[in-house]
Amino acid sequence: MKEKWNERYANEAYAYGEQANEYLKQCLIQFPPGKVLFPAEGEGRNAVFAAQMGWEVSAFDISEEGQKKAMKLAKKKNVSINYQVGDFKNMNFQKGEFDAIALIYAHFPAAVKSAINKDLAEYLKVGGLIIFEAFGKNNLELKKQDPAIGGPDDIDMLFSMNELIADFPNFQIIQLQEVEVQLQEGLYHNGIGSVVRFVGRKES
Repeated sequence: MKEKWNERYANEAYAYGEQANEYLKQCLIQFPPGKVLFPAEGEGRNAVFAAQMGWEVSAFDISEEGQKKAMKLAKKKNVSINYQVGDFKNMNFQKGEFDAIALIYAHFPAAVKSAINKDLAEYLKVGGLIIFEAFGKNNLELKKQDPAIGGPDDIDMLFSMNELIADFPNFQIIQLQEVEVQLQEGLYHNGIGSVVRFVGRKES
């Protein structure tokens, strides 16, 4: 898995573009800046945008090439981000540290994705936010029709609304929906895809 992402991010072009995800942008501007964590952040487009908005940004990914591209983009945009390389279990974050966690196309392996979501929730303050967008299970059929939309081929790596309700049980649901959207993100997210969107506030 690590080799796959290092190979993808080693190219000069940004695999998913330099512009932040549109849903993330819509969400972040609604909340006052604080400390935000970006798991599986890849080449840094979302983390850099948050830093431009005044957030104190931490991020991690398994890909060294992703980190290099993220730091290059941060320098280009004249912002600072704290970007670590490694698995989540090896990160040195503190429980209750963050005001927000942004999971943008963070498709972890099926066997661990729910456990990671539950663990990540521990790193949010009470009142903190999860901002989430990833491919839903309905995307598999859309990808068969148009492979350019991207996303995992394993349906168990895709998300359902019920899974998120189960993963984040102590959260007030601000928004939860699966919708078809037109994506235009770099080389690998192009076309109409089915995504699950979730914003939740930690209640306890």
